[in-house]
Amino acid sequence: MTDKPVIVVLSPWYTVAMDELDQHFTVHKLYESKDPAALLASVRDTCVGIAGSKVCDAATMDALPNAKVIAHHGVGYDGVDVAAATARGIKVSNTPDVLSDEVADFAIALTLATLRRIPQADRYVREGRWEREGDMKFTDRMWGRKVGILGLGRIGIEIAHRFAAFKMDIAYHTRSKRDVPFTYYSSLLDMARAVDILVAIVPGGAGTKHLVNREVLDALGPNGVFVNVARGSVADEDALIAALKDGRLGAAGLDVFADEPRVPQALKDMTENVVLQPHQASATHDTRLAMGRLVMENLLLGIAGKPLITPVN
Repeated sequence: MTDKPVIVVLSPWYTVAMDELDQHFTVHKLYESKDPAALLASVRDTCVGIAGSKVCDAATMDALPNAKVIAHHGVGYDGVDVAAATARGIKVSNTPDVLSDEVADFAIALTLATLRRIPQADRYVREGRWEREGDMKFTDRMWGRKVGILGLGRIGIEIAHRFAAFKMDIAYHTRSKRDVPFTYYSSLLDMARAVDILVAIVPGGAGTKHLVNREVLDALGPNGVFVNVARGSVADEDALIAALKDGRLGAAGLDVFADEPRVPQALKDMTENVVLQPHQASATHDTRLAMGRLVMENLLLGIAGKPLITPVN
């Protein structure tokens, strides 16, 4: 027997951070098990904590009835049934703040890469086209443009501050007006009509599903740019593909997709006006280590019956 608390890890995260779990817990990795149901049954009475970055539904909670805390790895926790956890007296945490600056940096980089076609220019040089065909076609500027931010939470405000350094005209859409020096739009559609670039950084879930639909994309127009560092569900992916194919939308920079890691071939085929990334906005060594340690700290506190650092419920 061990005096270390027993936890179940539903899905992996940064290896260095995960290795630190062994110092404090007896760790059972569900994602490595050939028989997940048997593993859950074997720790049914002893497991006091659950962690991971994927789905944690009511059935999982019922299989581990003595769990005191669900420590989610990530800001968005739409995969966790928070209502079910609350009903069962289970505390839920996530990992905000520690990744806000990282994601904001990435959002700026992805926007700039999409406008200035940096991946395409890299290929242009590597393929010898610069030598054969001469200078590449001109790209679009970023500084001084009008940008609309869909969502102005912790990350959204950091993105806005960074866009300000590019001398951009910044607008935002949220459910309620914030005390910030940016233009507020109560209507996403109205904001899309008014800006050149739309950046999505809202949580996933039913409340934000397909907020960026055909009407919004058409409002952005043939010279408009859509950048998504939120969740794939926020945009109607079929409508987005159609708008790009038809020329009703100018370009897109996408870090998230509806069915990750599966990305529609139609988007992969759009090599000239679409920049694709493998959901890596927060994926740096420093940030992922900080996120993993926050998961661990929330587990320790929740199991001890103490207040969590970043509670969700």
